[in-house]
Amino acid sequence: MTINCREEALILSKEKAIYWAAKRMLIISDLHIGKSAHFRKHGLQVPDAVGHTDLRRLSRLMAEFDAETLLVTGDMFHNKINSDANAFLEWRKSYPELRIVLIKGNHDALKNEDYEALDIEVYQKELLCAPFRFIHDKPKEFDEYYNISGHIHPGVVLYGRARQQLKFPCFYFSDTCAVLPAFSVFTGLFMIKREVGDSFYAVTPEKVVKV
Repeated sequence: MTINCREEALILSKEKAIYWAAKRMLIISDLHIGKSAHFRKHGLQVPDAVGHTDLRRLSRLMAEFDAETLLVTGDMFHNKINSDANAFLEWRKSYPELRIVLIKGNHDALKNEDYEALDIEVYQKELLCAPFRFIHDKPKEFDEYYNISGHIHPGVVLYGRARQQLKFPCFYFSDTCAVLPAFSVFTGLFMIKREVGDSFYAVTPEKVVKV
């Protein structure tokens, strides 16, 4: 689905990414590389296929869109370098020309030399690229920039005729801020309360649907 945001065309992908064609930029949030290995280290048997699934989806997006830049609005990694992060290192080798930009989130705890080894450009707080501000969590004060963030893993509930409920990740757009769904399959959902002027785009297995 293509939408207009601040006079810019943004493609919302069912793989939970935004493609900004004018900048050839693929935008995702909350990839959480290393989360499954982190849980396994602490005794929870989470299969390592989780991380590989996310990387395969990322490869499909790279094949679909002619992206020069992959921008991650926080929580690209979950804690520290581990076996899942090593899998990403192998993935990175397949895209040596790709510019990867990270706005650090609360879980991005790698050392500076780790980011350098992965050839990742890191911003501590935000990246301004008019008309957008890319930031991990939406700010409390607003200015002329439209904020694109992640962090809260937004979701929406759809109701069927027989009162059944289905929960889906979603893209959320307000007058001042957009929130991306968490890219990783290994995350929960936070249901956002709808206010006047808000737009929700549910990510279903088949397509993105405005609700």
